[in-house]
Amino acid sequence: MVVFIGGVIAFILGIIGLVSWWEEFITMFKAILPVIFLLGGAVAAYIGSQEVKDKIKGHREAGRQPLAPEGEDQAESLDRYRNEVSELKDRLAALEKNKEDGQESENK
Repeated sequence: MVVFIGGVIAFILGIIGLVSWWEEFITMFKAILPVIFLLGGAVAAYIGSQEVKDKIKGHREAGRQPLAPEGEDQAESLDRYRNEVSELKDRLAALEKNKEDGQESENK
């Protein structure tokens, strides 16, 4: 109960002081406002930079995922990639052969 009464008295004195020294309060507020903006901006920039660092770290970790999809062991994955490479080599060889054949027919 004593704390409540002290709080009410402090509140009333604060209102009286604010009304009595309104011009001084506004002057002080004008002086403190840029400092508040500086500190608030610094905190916001720091928090934003931490978010950017976390986002970059997440992208780097996402790039380090294993080659094998989930449920596939490395041997199966290796075989699958080897087959894919040989298919691509065959396609490339066929395209190069077609290109050579096309050039020979143009030269005749």
